[in-house]
Amino acid sequence: MVDRSGLKLGQVSDFDIRLIRVFKSVVECGGFSAAETALGISRPAISQHMSDLEKRLGLKLCQRGRGGFALTEEGRQVFEATLTLLSALETFRTEVNGLHRNLRGELNIGLTDNLVSMPRMHVTDALADLKAQGPNVRINIHMEAPDRIAQGVLDARLHVGVVPEVNLPTSVDARPLYEETLRLYCADRHPLFGLSEESTDEAVLERHEAVLPAYPLPEAARQAHARLNGTAMASDREGAVFLILTGCYIGYLPDHLAAPWIAAGGLRVLFPETCTYSIPLVTITRRDRRPHRVLDVFLASVARHG
Repeated sequence: MVDRSGLKLGQVSDFDIRLIRVFKSVVECGGFSAAETALGISRPAISQHMSDLEKRLGLKLCQRGRGGFALTEEGRQVFEATLTLLSALETFRTEVNGLHRNLRGELNIGLTDNLVSMPRMHVTDALADLKAQGPNVRINIHMEAPDRIAQGVLDARLHVGVVPEVNLPTSVDARPLYEETLRLYCADRHPLFGLSEESTDEAVLERHEAVLPAYPLPEAARQAHARLNGTAMASDREGAVFLILTGCYIGYLPDHLAAPWIAAGGLRVLFPETCTYSIPLVTITRRDRRPHRVLDVFLASVARHG
């Protein structure tokens, strides 16, 4: 147990900041072992850094052992203070960078899964523009679930996110990006694959198992899925592909994601005229965000390509 008697945190040094960044990575990765890859240092080194930080703060930050990794109550509060501190440091850096002619700093962007195959490459083209204008800009991409991306934008862990326009917090600004079209698919192993469209009535869908999404959907999408016999769930679209390709399930997929399997004859669209819906995708930023030159350049580029 760390002895806290008489200990106070004095001036925060560069070494303290380094320890705090290690602590942040450990918490976000869920433990020492998982943080090794993210930090690029060994588990014993991570353990030593954590011990040094606990001694420096005079606080026990986490429990670690056979029961797994868990923050103490004080550790949770220190983690919240860590996010505030590192966000303030990044704000300072980006605002100072804005005084210079050359674009510098970093962009932390959160993307929902499986957008890379989208033919309208607004995000990719905007990132290319950003890199052309600021060769020294550091771009960090985080692939996460939409709710995690929204929370990351709110707590300033992410500067911008690209998510479906579903259940967004009122404290974010959303800018239209493009729409995804989703259709109902089955694999070449599925009984419906070989049936002609004329001989197939939509009522047949109720007799076949389907995979449903485990994430929020707009109303049109909820109505489309309500017609299916949902017996499996997927946390993301890639998971839905895995299940559909077994030949045991039907399910909705974005056209751009299904395209390679359609071309190879491994997937088929079912009832393309009626079993379809669209989901708007948007970029989100904090409504009360501070000026950030790198982010402003990126958003302006996205708008141009849109």
